[in-house]
Amino acid sequence: MSEIIDYSTLSDEELIFRFQRDDYTAFNELVNRYKDKLVNFLFRYTGDRDDAEDYAQDTFLKLYKSKHLYREIAKFSTWFYTIALNTVKTNIKKKSKYQTLSISDYDPENDKDFDLPDESYNPDDIVNTNIEMEVIQEAINSLNEIFKEVIILRDIEDLEYDEIAKITGLPLGTVKSRINRGREKLKTILIKKLKSTE
Repeated sequence: MSEIIDYSTLSDEELIFRFQRDDYTAFNELVNRYKDKLVNFLFRYTGDRDDAEDYAQDTFLKLYKSKHLYREIAKFSTWFYTIALNTVKTNIKKKSKYQTLSISDYDPENDKDFDLPDESYNPDDIVNTNIEMEVIQEAINSLNEIFKEVIILRDIEDLEYDEIAKITGLPLGTVKSRINRGREKLKTILIKKLKSTE
């Protein structure tokens, strides 16, 4: 009689090791566990929901094909986010070849299409929240890529500094410095956006 396994109780690392032994239920559990977080991460990075979903599929396909490359020296999440980050960077580079303006060249000061609602209209809370999220996303999009990736990993994905260092391949001090500088830049952009609507 074969053993009954509750895959939801297994750690990410146990799942990837099972998948390396061709246990496809383990792979499905990893997909279920990470798909929403991954799409959210990629959406924050690209600002485009369709692109985020496409890149998420690419990331899971890479995971599927390169399962044998995972080693226990790293947390699964660290290894997985490294794949995701490389996937999105590669795709953005490909896209920027066909576009005159890439995300990293985006100039928030020349963007006149985005307005916050006038507070005096007392808009519905849900609309307000959506507008706030859009403003934050616009600000994130306008960050230089070197700041954007660490800000998303730290402040959106809530990863530890040392894990971000492993994912990005940067020294820990550089990660902390870029997060601090990125937050300052983000704050400046948001203040400008708010002032432009006054």
